[in-house]
Amino acid sequence: MPASPYDEMTAPDGTVRPHYRAVADWLTRTPPARVAQKREEAERAFHRLGITFAVAGEDTGTERLIPFDLIPRIIAADEWSVLERGLLQRVRALNAFLDDIYHDQRILNGGPVAADRVLSNTQYRAEMRGVDVPGRVYAHVAGVDVVRAGAGEFYVLEDNLRVPSGVSYMLENRKMMMRLLPELFAAQSVRPVHHYPDVLLDNLRGLVPEHVDPTVAVMTPGPWNSAYFEHTFLAQQMGVELVEGQDLFVRDDTVYMKTTRGPERVHVIYRRVDDDFLDPLAFRRDSMLGVPGLFSAYRKGRVTLANAIGTGVADDKSIYPYVPKMVEFYLGEKPILNNVPTYMCRKPDDLRYVLDHLHELVVKEVHGAGGYGMLIGPAATRAEIENFRQALVADPARYIAQPTLSLSSCPTFVESGLAPRHIDLRPFVLSGEKVQMVAGGLTRVALKEGSLVVNSSQGGGTKD
Repeated sequence: MPASPYDEMTAPDGTVRPHYRAVADWLTRTPPARVAQKREEAERAFHRLGITFAVAGEDTGTERLIPFDLIPRIIAADEWSVLERGLLQRVRALNAFLDDIYHDQRILNGGPVAADRVLSNTQYRAEMRGVDVPGRVYAHVAGVDVVRAGAGEFYVLEDNLRVPSGVSYMLENRKMMMRLLPELFAAQSVRPVHHYPDVLLDNLRGLVPEHVDPTVAVMTPGPWNSAYFEHTFLAQQMGVELVEGQDLFVRDDTVYMKTTRGPERVHVIYRRVDDDFLDPLAFRRDSMLGVPGLFSAYRKGRVTLANAIGTGVADDKSIYPYVPKMVEFYLGEKPILNNVPTYMCRKPDDLRYVLDHLHELVVKEVHGAGGYGMLIGPAATRAEIENFRQALVADPARYIAQPTLSLSSCPTFVESGLAPRHIDLRPFVLSGEKVQMVAGGLTRVALKEGSLVVNSSQGGGTKD
């Protein structure tokens, strides 16, 4: 692996990669004051839109503006073609896995995945055994985190199948770039992303038999949720109602929405509420966010939930190492995209290696998300490493470890000027009658020099 990270814009010989020439030319001929003006315009516009995200450790409040960077992340068409095929393949396999573990469990009975890894997983919902979901699709929306490392190879870092966030920022970033820098779009052919809400709505409506004109709603935990902007944005873009649990009720195993015209039946709920809080009669009894009786209506096929209850087991980090084997098991194909090599600390040999190389590795909690519960060995203090060592010894099954990848970098505006910063990519895969995706994704950027943590909740920014 090269000592320096793969540079998205510049080749090792110092030349600009062909698909970045229009951006490089714009940077060369645009005065710094003009660039600063464009950046200020973007910040004011995002403030007006209210695009915020909850950030850990902030003293100034629970939310702040997500920093937006003008330098886009560009993927050439031939590279995108490989990514697209690999992501569609991966999500098809994950949906097949979910259908299997809640029905025949072939992969657990003599297959490549140990039954205890799934059946004892906190995200496995035994209540879903034998429940038939429309089209056998569980993950209607999947956000798959992809990184580029080494000499430019793509790796899947994480699968997000529960309530994946970020697509609204992908769409708003593109609108902002087209408004501020139309000359960059005139100089090259850029595939659009604006039709994502239409594709999502078509998929959701397709979950209901054709003779029904379905009512679709987006269910949010409420304004305090870190992704509330996205919930309101998607409901508005799809032209459907945004509801909280208190806006719905169940009668005769049928879900209704309270309206000024009286109760209106709801056929499909795009839920952005975690499993535990969906129905206090079936899951957490103390939930104030859910709808009593919702799970009963769901089991009887009277309402469809996207994503399905129980999808979380497939994006748990303890299951992640098995996804390439799922591709071969269910599809009979070789995986197009590779996982990051992963050590499963519950295995004694892997644990010994991890304990001996903590200073070199990234260690993650299997149920962790958002950049929390992680150790990045090369950037950690001796005390942090020792604390993680004790935690690993006490409960090794709780952790996985991976090599510290040198994530690719992209030029980014920072206080000192233009500088390389590490990035990742979250494309969104939509599953319904077919599996498809728009040609784009959310690029997150680590704004601190040398940092590999790109998560918005940890202070990262975004790019188109």
